Amino acid sequence: MSLFIKKPLDQLMAQAGDSEKGLKRTLGPWNLIALGIGAIIGAGLFVRTAAAAGEAAGAAVIISYIVAGVGCAFAGLCYAEFASMIPIAGSAYAYAYVTMGEFMAWVIGWALVLEYALASATVSIAWSEYLNKLLGGAIPYQWSHSPMETSAEGVSGIMNLPAVFILFVLTLVLIKGTKESATLNAVIVFVKVAIVLLFIALGWGFINDANYTPLMIPEGTPGHEAWNRHGWGGVLGGASIVFFAFIGFDAVSTAAQESKNPKRDMPIGILGSLAICTLLFVLFSHVLTGIANWQEFKVSGKEASVAYAIETYMKGYEWLSLLITVAILAGFSSVILVMLMGQSRVFYSMSKDGLVPSVFSELHAKFRTPFKSNWILFIFVALFGGFIPGSMAGDLTSFGTLFAFVLVCLGIWVMRVKNPEAPRPFKTPLVPFVPIMGMLVCGALIAYLDGFTQLVALAWMGVGIVIYFIYSRHHSHLRKQNP
Repeated sequence: MSLFIKKPLDQLMAQAGDSEKGLKRTLGPWNLIALGIGAIIGAGLFVRTAAAAGEAAGAAVIISYIVAGVGCAFAGLCYAEFASMIPIAGSAYAYAYVTMGEFMAWVIGWALVLEYALASATVSIAWSEYLNKLLGGAIPYQWSHSPMETSAEGVSGIMNLPAVFILFVLTLVLIKGTKESATLNAVIVFVKVAIVLLFIALGWGFINDANYTPLMIPEGTPGHEAWNRHGWGGVLGGASIVFFAFIGFDAVSTAAQESKNPKRDMPIGILGSLAICTLLFVLFSHVLTGIANWQEFKVSGKEASVAYAIETYMKGYEWLSLLITVAILAGFSSVILVMLMGQSRVFYSMSKDGLVPSVFSELHAKFRTPFKSNWILFIFVALFGGFIPGSMAGDLTSFGTLFAFVLVCLGIWVMRVKNPEAPRPFKTPLVPFVPIMGMLVCGALIAYLDGFTQLVALAWMGVGIVIYFIYSRHHSHLRKQNP
């Protein structure tokens, strides 16, 4: 039987409508917007802005955010159509199953592990670092670092306990229920957005217009000889760096089966959270590069760049630096929460199709959440977070996300050709222009990733293909129904 056997759309819709046995529908449009903002605003905004400005774009990092945001908007419009048509957990995996067949669905589901599971682990490690910074280094080195790390004093790490702790707490929240998770996420979103707005409002008065001249890094600047590290090339290179900041808006689509009115609310949640975050990113980067010159971010500690700008140039507002650290911790927490939720929902759908073991789709009798899947994912992610350095994840998260975006954009085009009569509560405009542009922009950003990341991602996908042929192909429910 063909590798590209497709799940009938009516079968998927019947699965989505089974609310008695499936996930509980508790989320409204504002819950979904908050879910998206919770996933998006985190390390990317506070860390990658300065990195992109110092390494590639200069003060034109503002334009880099707009370019990355436009690329995400193309993909977001395609996600919105799919999410309104097929309101089921699983996101890009479920969409690919209908449009491109089982093998491509498996490939994209496997790629999403890079985005959701590894992102959760990596962000938990960053959460640990910032918590220790907030506590003034009170946590001993050996209990806040992996065994693969050694301090300048020769102390070796044993286990990153804070990383494991935050993963454990948020796993408990997810098991308790989607509504409770969404409520906690909404509180966190309010806190961090309020602090971001406070920085923008207060920092605006400290902008030095001279920092915007020249806007782009001039050709011939030492250390910026590469074509994608100055001028317009640098703006595009900066876009590939700040793309990290947008990772997560697609996680809204994994909650489609828990939305009260997915046909109306999913497009609102996806496009609303993306629009709000893009606006915040542009304003934030404008203020940050206006307060401090982009060249200072090359030498002044990228992770502490916002605190550096406040403490150096915003005299009398040093207290804001502490609030920024709190916002970063809150941002990391909500990112972990949404990513863990997204991964469990993708595995839920894959399990319902027989491509991964049934344990991933077993629901708690009371909470109606995939609790066993949550615990298995906690163990996997905690092993990574507790015993592996965060730097090893690198740009793999971006690869998984961009790859999913490319296939979703392709899927919309295929669906318009193959199923033109299917009901579409939300229609992606200007098809095939929008999906083609989405594929081109996201494909180009994959090309901008470093060679090592591309090699590791290729190896990861190879492992996934082996698992498909050894296990998934033989346990597929669709193949058993159509022998």
